[in-house]
Amino acid sequence: MASPSVAPRGLADPAARRELVSGFEATPGSGKPDPILVVDNIVRQFGGMTAVDVQHLEVQRGIITALIGPNGAGKTTFFNLITGFDKPTSAGKGAHWAFDGRTLDKTSASSVARAGMVRTFQLTKALSAMTVIENMMLGAQDQAGENLFKSMFRGTWRKQEREIEAKADELLARFKLHEKKDDYAGSLSGGQRKLLEMARALMSDPKMIMLDEPMAGVNPALTQSLLGHIQSLRDEGMTVLFVEHDMHVVRHISDWVAVMAEGRLVAEGPAESVMSDQAVIDAYLGAHHDTDLGDDALLSDETMEELAEQVAAEEAEREAEEEAEGLR
Repeated sequence: MASPSVAPRGLADPAARRELVSGFEATPGSGKPDPILVVDNIVRQFGGMTAVDVQHLEVQRGIITALIGPNGAGKTTFFNLITGFDKPTSAGKGAHWAFDGRTLDKTSASSVARAGMVRTFQLTKALSAMTVIENMMLGAQDQAGENLFKSMFRGTWRKQEREIEAKADELLARFKLHEKKDDYAGSLSGGQRKLLEMARALMSDPKMIMLDEPMAGVNPALTQSLLGHIQSLRDEGMTVLFVEHDMHVVRHISDWVAVMAEGRLVAEGPAESVMSDQAVIDAYLGAHHDTDLGDDALLSDETMEELAEQVAAEEAEREAEEEAEGLR
């Protein structure tokens, strides 16, 4: 369980972050001094297959935590469960998770977002037939104009609408999308849609943002921009939990890494130590132990890409099974 001590302030300082995480025990499910998210006994099965079986996980407040693992490890399903987009199976009785001290295991996705935990998706959810600024304004919470009675009286919501639009303009400028504000979201590139989705998530002033493969399909120029935005969110006091396959990205920006394999949490620690953990090597390589596992080979982007390709076919089949199960 977590220690009652409080994490030090000033986490924009790399030295402060290193000092903080050096006190974490590098074991699966280790306690943290000030966890913002605590998950217990969460299980999701599809037919006879267990996609997620996480017994205990704590996410430390104010840092960037990467959730990694081979394709099909259950990372996105785990995101869906704790954000209310999916529910644990009956085998997950006793499942419990709390965010910032508030129990969320029986709440809807909208309630989770209102609690301050928002997420983006591997496949962006921008509404293509709406403009960029309209997409942004949808991300604001508690809008008076959404109330049927108040919507009939323009004076009750017009001031708030102007404030929301001003906030959206500010975020679009920050993410270098302001010139696109009146364009349809469907006209944006894949990378620009990722930026839009991240910016829209910030409209609700979340305490933690969860990013599902934020760099997937993004060109190198925009990748650097996204990395900078993620780091700036952390430096401003927000907690970041993200799923990523690019090991260079993980090593570059994460303060702490949690590893899933076959639905379970198998390792935790700083990126450098996690990459040489035997459980992580086994998770990524499986039976391919004839591969050179020297530190340089294991840590190289080329090696990690090769490993991802080895399980890509299995992942596609598994996702198809999960989708079919979800439609029944």
